[in-house]
Amino acid sequence: MSSPRQLTLDLIKPAKPSLANFVVGRNAEVIAALSAITRGKERFVYLWGEPGAGRSHLLQSLGVDSDQGEISAFDPRRHVYAVDDVDRCSESQQQQLFVLLNEIRADDAARFVGTGNAAPMHLNLRDDVRTRLAWGLVYQVQALSDAEKAQALSAHAASRGVTLPDDVIDYLLTHMPRDMRTLVAIVDALDNFAISTQKVMTVPLVRLWASDAAAGLAP
Repeated sequence: MSSPRQLTLDLIKPAKPSLANFVVGRNAEVIAALSAITRGKERFVYLWGEPGAGRSHLLQSLGVDSDQGEISAFDPRRHVYAVDDVDRCSESQQQQLFVLLNEIRADDAARFVGTGNAAPMHLNLRDDVRTRLAWGLVYQVQALSDAEKAQALSAHAASRGVTLPDDVIDYLLTHMPRDMRTLVAIVDALDNFAISTQKVMTVPLVRLWASDAAAGLAP
């Protein structure tokens, strides 16, 4: 039988990543830097941090393709380039990235955002690639603590006119996917389910929702 965690991955469709729906936490400067990129005020931004901190969400929020392993060729008609997980680049991909970064720097209208699992100087990449990744702003994306996630979930529920009990929040953080986009989508689905069943928000309701969702009964 599938776990609640897997069920939600299969059934919940989180909102499309955007800067607006990223829970900022301690990352206000990161959001400011990416906003500057979208306005053409910054040229190079590199983000690093632990898995789950939201690096990919931030990259996807720029609305550009950022699949790992795909290094776009330079196109003068394009203005923003993004590369996710640069730490995974192969030798050939590093060469492509080296060329791309040089071409972006030579074009005043082009911008670049990259992400990785470590600061540029600590990446297991070619020296000339690491140096270029540090050409602009470099930020560590700080993952939300459980307390910050709990506060964010409570605030989101309150914006819908719902009080989310502490034990429900604890259950969600323990049994459900831990990225905020999915957790927020779960809270929305639970609110709709509570309304449709005329029940209050409790841990048993969460379990009932997961069970009904698995059976295709939940809205």
